[in-house]
Amino acid sequence: MYTALRLQRKLRQRLKSGEAEIVVVTPEPYMTYQPFLPEAAAGSISPRHVVVPLRRVLKHCTIVIGEAERIDHAKRTATVTTLATGEDGTGAVEIPYDEVVIAPGSVSRTLPVPGLADFGIGFKTVEEAIGLRNHVIEQMDIASATRDPAIRDAALTFVFVGGGYAGVEALAELEDMARYTSRYYHNIKPTDLRWILVEATGRILPEVGEAMGKYAVRELRGRNIDVRLDTRLDSCEARTAVLSDGSRFPTRTLVWTAGVKPAPLLAATDLPLTERGRLRCTAALRVDGVEHAWAAGDAAAVPDLTSSEPGRETAPNAQHAVRQAKVLADNILATLAGRPAKDYRHSYAGSVASLGLHKGVAHVYGRKLKGYPAWLMHRVYHLSRVPTFNRKARVLAEWTLAGLFKREIVSLGSLEHPRAEFALAAGGHAHLRPGSEGNGARPGGNPPEDDDGPPKTSG
Repeated sequence: MYTALRLQRKLRQRLKSGEAEIVVVTPEPYMTYQPFLPEAAAGSISPRHVVVPLRRVLKHCTIVIGEAERIDHAKRTATVTTLATGEDGTGAVEIPYDEVVIAPGSVSRTLPVPGLADFGIGFKTVEEAIGLRNHVIEQMDIASATRDPAIRDAALTFVFVGGGYAGVEALAELEDMARYTSRYYHNIKPTDLRWILVEATGRILPEVGEAMGKYAVRELRGRNIDVRLDTRLDSCEARTAVLSDGSRFPTRTLVWTAGVKPAPLLAATDLPLTERGRLRCTAALRVDGVEHAWAAGDAAAVPDLTSSEPGRETAPNAQHAVRQAKVLADNILATLAGRPAKDYRHSYAGSVASLGLHKGVAHVYGRKLKGYPAWLMHRVYHLSRVPTFNRKARVLAEWTLAGLFKREIVSLGSLEHPRAEFALAAGGHAHLRPGSEGNGARPGGNPPEDDDGPPKTSG
């Protein structure tokens, strides 16, 4: 989006005259600002303000909602499946191009853990974030309604796997939200909620440094969160999380945030890849050894010119991706005009992370912050980075209102199955009633206490 936005600004007149065309192929009609997903899950920000509608910001670009299934750079064509494409692939569109920018980002990296595909919940899209919020509140509803201690304990046990940004921030924000929500349940106390963070290495949040990572562990454990380092998830079959240290936790909520991997699209190209499956790029963001092909973000293995370590690549994070996009756009224009391209060079500024409302850690330009100052810096930084003034104003307004009024604690899981009630009224067979999201409830009845089906979260 950032590359297309910069090209749109620089080529405005040529786009209007038809001299140039920018085609953006994307599976969703919006760009998700992922650092705000934990706050969206906690209800601090409305989901629609976490995303940026592409048709609004890229007014002079052609937006194609679909997925690039294959890129044949030898022929300079991309095969794209759209909503109109049949299940057998008929109707796929072949889009020719002069220059191609490949920036599909990354997808969740999963491991062959028994039961993970059936019971795991991801945390990479806005749909997953809101689905997880609904799911957590509904588990509290189940625990409040059931008379079975085993069902209650499983409903109030929340396991997060992965101690990076996504896992720690999601757990911290949701724990904060659930602890607040528990005051509205007559038979649930904050101490009844069990939160477990599982991390395979000996530290969490490595981006903020070792000292701040240790502080984050102390902060989370001080909130009665069970942080297990040097521990792996061995199995989650039958809704029971089995850890490498021998622990077993019956749970209805297992959130998987243990890293990412390159998007599958990269393997469907005829372009050079690294051993980790990313596009091999030069410092000028051109695919190495290939003309007219460019890449940035998580999909690109770009040499880090600011590092003294030979062969080091820039980290696959938003800080580099946003800056790379601007350099990439300028280099495309320079190449078309016959000018030399510039190398991408940016020293890592540091990292900030939220640990819930008014709590955070930061390591920026060598300075270490924790608690409220770090949380404030986290909000200020991301407010400055979220695209468009419209989104900045809306997010700031929501934060202001959230400071003046109480949190929203409503679950809207029925939004994920909008036809369920009508199907019942029409005499059909809907699997879920509105409001039964994630609890295995069947039409016309309360949650069955022996239902071991997977939580039905979106995404």
